[in-house]
Amino acid sequence: MSTLEIKNLHVKVKDEPEHPEILRGVNLTIRTGEIHALMGPNGNGKSTMAETIMGNPRYQVTEGDILLDGQSLLDQGVDVRARAGLFLGMQYPAEIAGVTNAEFIRAAVNARRSQDDPISIMNFLKELDQTMTTLEMPEDMADRYLNQGFSGGEKKRNEILQLMMIKPKFALLDEIDSGLDIDALRIVAKGVNAQRGPEFGSLIITHYQRLLDYIVPDFVHVMKDGEIIETGGAELAKSLEKTGYTHLKAGEADA
Repeated sequence: MSTLEIKNLHVKVKDEPEHPEILRGVNLTIRTGEIHALMGPNGNGKSTMAETIMGNPRYQVTEGDILLDGQSLLDQGVDVRARAGLFLGMQYPAEIAGVTNAEFIRAAVNARRSQDDPISIMNFLKELDQTMTTLEMPEDMADRYLNQGFSGGEKKRNEILQLMMIKPKFALLDEIDSGLDIDALRIVAKGVNAQRGPEFGSLIITHYQRLLDYIVPDFVHVMKDGEIIETGGAELAKSLEKTGYTHLKAGEADA
């Protein structure tokens, strides 16, 4: 079992000392075998937390720690964190011209393996083909430049393809349901659910219960004003669908 621990995390935008902290003492523990959902109003720190865990240099940790299996990640770059087993599925995936989807994914897969044991081309192509079939992706997407000309739904599906091929310990999925129609949502959820097991954990950032109907979380957390103010089971998300967030205040609930 692996553990991702967020301890008393305070974060602000680097080089903007006049701006207040975005995260103000977040505590959260995620273990492999668990799916956590993070909900809350826009602009309250959810994406900032995911980006900070992954090591985005735009954000500065002013207090607290991020630990993977007991080891602090604060001094580690994005590449080191990725090789250690973290994966970020971004809300707005980047486009990279000149690098095909297959090339990018194979490089990412090998970065997680020993330099003396890269995946063979035959095994890679076989697994890639099987995974793309699971996600109902056309074969030519493997040869297209990374996300270039992809629709919003294709980009999100491509993020899940990368997740399934790389097999991280922990996936931070930032609004993977944003802009998806029902069919695309079902397929994306199918891919995430295929990873569920004792060697995989995930934090899913979402606004909508509909995603959690497909990917049923073990825990649901609510973030407001840079703090996790309430934690519960899957039923909490259903309750929030009815009541919204306006009745919740930072510091009032036991997280």
